[in-house]
Amino acid sequence: MNADSEADDLVVRTEAAANGGKCVARHDGRVVFVRYALPGETVRVRVLDRRASYWNAEVTEVLEASPARIESLCPIAGPEQSGCCDLAFAEPSAARRIKGAVVANQLARLGDFHWCDEEQASAEPVGDGAPTGWRSRVRLATSADGRAGFHRYHSDELVHRLDCAQLPSGMLAGVADTTWPPGAAVHVAVDDDGVRHIVTAGSRGGRKTAVVEGGYEAVQRVGGRTWRIPVTAFWQAHRDAPELYSKLVVEWAALEPGMTAWDLYGGAGVFAAALAEAVGETGHVVTVDTSRGAARSARTALADLGWVSVVNDSVRRALSMQRRRADVAVLDPPRTGAGREVIDALAAAEVRRIVHIGCEAASFARDVGLYRARGYQVEAVRVFDSFPLTHHVECVAVLTGPTSG
Repeated sequence: MNADSEADDLVVRTEAAANGGKCVARHDGRVVFVRYALPGETVRVRVLDRRASYWNAEVTEVLEASPARIESLCPIAGPEQSGCCDLAFAEPSAARRIKGAVVANQLARLGDFHWCDEEQASAEPVGDGAPTGWRSRVRLATSADGRAGFHRYHSDELVHRLDCAQLPSGMLAGVADTTWPPGAAVHVAVDDDGVRHIVTAGSRGGRKTAVVEGGYEAVQRVGGRTWRIPVTAFWQAHRDAPELYSKLVVEWAALEPGMTAWDLYGGAGVFAAALAEAVGETGHVVTVDTSRGAARSARTALADLGWVSVVNDSVRRALSMQRRRADVAVLDPPRTGAGREVIDALAAAEVRRIVHIGCEAASFARDVGLYRARGYQVEAVRVFDSFPLTHHVECVAVLTGPTSG
């Protein structure tokens, strides 16, 4: 049978979970990546695209279900629906095991590092571990007729039902009934005071950012310190993640008074604040981010910490300008990771201890491999289920490096 005569619908048996929220299956020796499946299922799938080395498909019917499959916890997710919660049909503890196995596999393949056997790997719950109602910020798109919605998976089409299970009850009350500027992004945040903020940004009509409800900035608190973060800016989506990560970063940084720490891709300076407390007034912390809004928030929130320098620049350029060697570097790069150039710069600067955070398993594993190639050793790895109902994870590694002695 040639490719042109093959049907779009196939019956396959799924194998292990792959990175990106899919499972591996095989058809006539060809790899098929199947979305909306769990390992060990027999499913009917629709082939979405055929590439030279693999196909992509999604489940249309479950013929033999995994014991971990449950009724979807998100009413708007799934094939032909919103792309929001692509693991909402997996029992939460099973989903955490799947995520851990994926990270272990990626670390072995791309990082040349054995974290643990895939059968024993698991992501850790965040906060109380509740799979629903954990998100504190969301961005919606708008259609040509001004209705807000979530994107379908890898599509410009919108789903206008807004009852995504990630969101706490009432967070989007009234949003579906409002007509918004066509093409605008609608940002909604519920801050640590319980205040809801709604801000629109951009539109086909060229309108600028506008505050619809609440204010332009949301109040966020971590470690007894207060930040005012633009609703349109980055902040950890899980309400309990900033406190958790901040405590772990300080623990793993193992700083002492008088030391120097670099907080790279530092955003609004949450980690910088914690690091500054650890090194004290005799130490020094440099926090770096390309976002001007983040740098403004950091300067305001950290104004009383005179030993913290806030740098609004690229990490690469900022590293080239440092004249004081760091004892510890903390990195929280975007999904694409830090990459070779930055990791080479850290190694050249002989930073002895690095805490590296990654929100995408493959790029995190690749970065771990780059550190290892420069002589760093992985001391510990933890993986967090910071995005329940989805395939996404947050990974943290602490590495110790070679020094000049």
